[in-house]
Amino acid sequence: MAHTYNLSAPKKPTNLSINSDLLSKAKELKLNLSATLENALSNEVRKAERTQWLNKNKAAIEASNRFVDEKGLFSDSYRTI
Repeated sequence: MAHTYNLSAPKKPTNLSINSDLLSKAKELKLNLSATLENALSNEVRKAERTQWLNKNKAAIEASNRFVDEKGLFSDSYRTI
């Protein structure tokens, strides 16, 4: 899976607020909070970037789909099925 950020970038301490019961359970289970947040944040960044890209390219994608609907694919004459 391709990463959308520099894996070699240095770690930076930060403060955040989290549900105290959830934090207690995570600590009890010895979950690595930094790694868990980094994975979740990476997934959210990837989804947001995908949505942003789709919105930015929406007109071109729709135009391409209209062209294919009207004219077909360039490779249609080579299909065997």
